[in-house]
Amino acid sequence: MTEHVRVAVIGSGFGGLGAAVRLRREGITDFVILERASSVGGAWRDNSYPGCACDVPSHLYSFSFAPNPDWPRTFSGQEHIRAYLEHVTDVFGLRPHLRLDSEVLRMTWDAQELRWDVETSAGRYVADVVVSATGPLSDPKIPAIPGLDSFPGKVFHSARWDHGHDLAGRRVAVVGTGASAVQIVPAIQPEVSRLTLFQRTPPWVMPRVDRAVSGAERALHRALPVTARLRRGLLWGIRELQVQAFTKHPNELGFVEQLARRNMARAVKDPALRAKLTPDYRIGCKRILLSSTYYPALTRPNVDVVASGLSEVRGSTLVAADGSEAEADVIVFGTGFHVTDMPIADRVVGADGRTLAESWKGGMEALRGASAAGFPNWMTIIGPNTGLGNSSMILMIESQLNYMADYLRQLGVLGGRAALDARPSAVHAWNRRVQDRMRRTVWSTGGCTSWYLDASGRNTTVWPGTTAEFRRATRRVDLAEYEVVRAPARRDAAEEQVAEEQAAGSQAGEEKEVTA
Repeated sequence: MTEHVRVAVIGSGFGGLGAAVRLRREGITDFVILERASSVGGAWRDNSYPGCACDVPSHLYSFSFAPNPDWPRTFSGQEHIRAYLEHVTDVFGLRPHLRLDSEVLRMTWDAQELRWDVETSAGRYVADVVVSATGPLSDPKIPAIPGLDSFPGKVFHSARWDHGHDLAGRRVAVVGTGASAVQIVPAIQPEVSRLTLFQRTPPWVMPRVDRAVSGAERALHRALPVTARLRRGLLWGIRELQVQAFTKHPNELGFVEQLARRNMARAVKDPALRAKLTPDYRIGCKRILLSSTYYPALTRPNVDVVASGLSEVRGSTLVAADGSEAEADVIVFGTGFHVTDMPIADRVVGADGRTLAESWKGGMEALRGASAAGFPNWMTIIGPNTGLGNSSMILMIESQLNYMADYLRQLGVLGGRAALDARPSAVHAWNRRVQDRMRRTVWSTGGCTSWYLDASGRNTTVWPGTTAEFRRATRRVDLAEYEVVRAPARRDAAEEQVAEEQAAGSQAGEEKEVTA
């Protein structure tokens, strides 16, 4: 049986749950949340590796409409963030809308009915509007390493951590030095016999100023919620000021680099190791990582840093690009996700029969980060160029929820069966402005290659401005940027019969002309 809903939300991380809450607040209750896993949480369900925590302060990395006065630390761990998302699901009554273990296999636009046919692993749905909130950090990326299938030990990605495999006393290789690796390495270093870190590019690492939130602070936030709002506002304001250096004045980041160098020098006394760990690009070009334990862990006697990427596997021997070799029992890939080539795009078939992946072959682009031309009544949360390099993604998500809410209001005002399809000219104009602004940012001028860039070197991930600017840009839908699509007129049975007779007569006439 096919279920018809007003809105189908794909994913149950911050984006999907936020969209569901906003739908209910807008008075829309005819919706489902399609989730491929057996519980909510998105990236914070999938990433449960040792040491996993957020690098944005908890009071900013949470919904403004669902403040949590009881965050235990200034930077809370994965288990607390996941518990928060479960709490949001319960408090806002989202459980009845959840369809767990329902992976979306295909979404196809029906131009006759002006709706989306959604095929999942657990059944079919028909939706007037689709809100895709699968997120950019949902599908792990493991590089194609020659000989990897010959490795006799255990292999897994940081986002698919095998908690049943004991690392104690094992020789472990960690591939990658991104946000996950800087948390994993210090967490597992004391228990493994040998840890080999394969580093293609060293990250800039700043101290993580983390502490427990006192009972008095939590009691104050519970008794006077305005204090939590003030705390959030202060954290937000500081980051809004900082982003100017990233987006407009990257040459002024030299002072921050000096702080990062001093942080490294305090922990790493060996000049040879310090040379391996010192980046050769401007700070901020790749995401700045926060850790007070990463550098100390790398100085321990059971840790080797290979300043070269993993290039080949020969049984239990791992060969780096510089020819050096290391033996390992376990390989952990901290190599990121499919960000600029989102796998969900292969499963979305638009008005012209092309998939979203085909439409984005030259690079992802969407109107105000939400709507793609040729895909009516389909929008994405955390779409192209909505990411952040230094602040909370929840701020961007809430702006996109404002846009989604006005999109649905506009559809309601139009009345009848109607859809909104982003005009190609509007999509291109918006993305031209974004890319023009991108040219002067540290992500373009900093001299690095980061996961923000797609295969052609274009930054289709990060927003080149402040969160306040993005909020203004997504406050409401401008109908001039959309084409209003109406359903083709339906013909009754009598009209259908007349049309068939006319077509038959026309065909007979053509046959007579041919025989004549």
